[in-house]
Amino acid sequence: MPNMPKLTKKDKGSGKEKSASKSGAGKDTKDGAENPPNDKKKTEKPAAAAAAATAAESHPPPTQISRINPLPETLKLRTERRQSSSRFNISQNRELQKLPLLKDTSPTEREELFIQKINQGAVIFDFLKDPLSDLKYKEVKRAALNELVEYVTVNRGVISDGVYPVAVQMFATNTFRTLPPSSSLSNAEFDPEEDEPTLEAAWPHLQLVYEFFLRFLESQDFQANSAKKFIDQAFILQLLDLFDTEDPRERDFLKTILHRIYGKFLGLRAYIRKQINNIFYRFIFETEKHNGIAELLEILGSIINGFALPLKEEHKVFLLKVLLPLHKVRTLNIYHPQLAYCVVQFLEKDPTLTEPVISGLLKFWPKVHSPKEVMFLNELEEILDVLEPSEFQKVMVPLFRQLAKCVSSSHFQVAERALYYWNNDWIISLISENASTLVPLVFPALYQSKEHWNKTIHGLIYNALKLFMEMNQRLFDECTQIYKTKKQTDKEKLRNREEAWTKVLNLAKGNLQYEFFHNQGGIEGPLLLSPDDSASGAASDDLTDIDMEKLKAEAKEVQRKSGKEKPLLRRKSELPHDGSTLKALENHRRPEAYLTSSKESG
Repeated sequence: MPNMPKLTKKDKGSGKEKSASKSGAGKDTKDGAENPPNDKKKTEKPAAAAAAATAAESHPPPTQISRINPLPETLKLRTERRQSSSRFNISQNRELQKLPLLKDTSPTEREELFIQKINQGAVIFDFLKDPLSDLKYKEVKRAALNELVEYVTVNRGVISDGVYPVAVQMFATNTFRTLPPSSSLSNAEFDPEEDEPTLEAAWPHLQLVYEFFLRFLESQDFQANSAKKFIDQAFILQLLDLFDTEDPRERDFLKTILHRIYGKFLGLRAYIRKQINNIFYRFIFETEKHNGIAELLEILGSIINGFALPLKEEHKVFLLKVLLPLHKVRTLNIYHPQLAYCVVQFLEKDPTLTEPVISGLLKFWPKVHSPKEVMFLNELEEILDVLEPSEFQKVMVPLFRQLAKCVSSSHFQVAERALYYWNNDWIISLISENASTLVPLVFPALYQSKEHWNKTIHGLIYNALKLFMEMNQRLFDECTQIYKTKKQTDKEKLRNREEAWTKVLNLAKGNLQYEFFHNQGGIEGPLLLSPDDSASGAASDDLTDIDMEKLKAEAKEVQRKSGKEKPLLRRKSELPHDGSTLKALENHRRPEAYLTSSKESG
């Protein structure tokens, strides 16, 4: 049979598209998403596909606002008493007077009125103990904040030097606070797909405060030199503390605001990265509890995208000492899409980091956590999609040893995800170039998996074996013969061991004290395998040739039934959810769909 054709770097697009559809790494695209310049050379694709692929690859995957799967409304909610929001320092004087509209005021008095309205926004009301108190004054503050958001967004030349301290102080007064303890019962681990997040009761005002501050930062009048006296390191520390809030709407605004600050304040960039690293270190090695890891990784994904080449040693240390250890945390599923994006960005910037990254992934590879193993396989395929053949050869042996273990896994989702690698044209081309080394590593696992309990695996096994046959028929036959010889040798060793133990047992029976110890229970019985075990072992080691026609027929049968049968999924408990919580998360308007990269000078 002829050898498989080699793919060039330009042909990798098809493999990437297949990989993205299977891995589900959260790289959703939206029409019209801003696409910043990038150093990477993208593969040539059709116009429509190229636009979608570029949007997905040049932005970090956005963090989901709600992961809860709503249940039928017929289930009644059993409410529980719990701490439902942060406790704010309520202002003493809360009787706000309604001020004139900014647009109806003369230009000479407009700046003073603008500052007065900002000061009104700094008054804190009680939304927790007595939500119905001060309704009139709460509405005055809400109207003032709404007007401030519109005024800063529409008008130009409205941010003077006197506005900076008042605006920053108003934001700090409303948002900087001690967060409430976790609402999960018995300090249990928070599951975002099942547990409801704690939503801030003061969100009607907090949302407008965040919107105003974000528009304030994005305004063309905003001058970083004037604001740096107020947005300093202490401000950044308090802002980062808020990322641990359970309210995903607040974390969404915080993410965008911190990203804007990082882009505008060059002097704070190193400090922001350092403090985010400290949060990660504490999360990995101490607490393993933090609600904002996904958002922080999303920010870092856009930052890494803008790193200048060659990479600083500081950035390489961050990859190896922070990003890779994040893979070992139990709650990896919450932030894995953003983490995988960061790792792939590093490898696209500097391919020489491939070997330590692959070694790190194999070091942290899960042993007994199948869903986590599937996530590792997803990430590994994304990494393989950006590897150069020269770098691939450095890691291919340990990599495919692990892949062979996954193929032979008894967990069907792990085996299925590993076998999907044979649907990726770029990976097949890499295997084809190194067939003499890689095929013998994977062949025994494929051969054994043809008896897998799940019929879906049989079709994928047929696909993989067929590709190997087309790739190199002679090598395929050699691997088959080597496998048969090895199994025959193993059977001979088993038979010799049984014979040796039989001789030992017969010698023991010739001892005068054998009957005494046997009757006393000192000898439990024969130490060799029973005839039934031996027979079953021989049956499982059937050495007949692979029946490709049988595998092909089973593959077609599985494809025919796949649409009729429900997939095997892990079923979680059907606890009813609070409809108001779900509605609040659904109605949240994101500040923006994607974070853009911030170019760095070095």
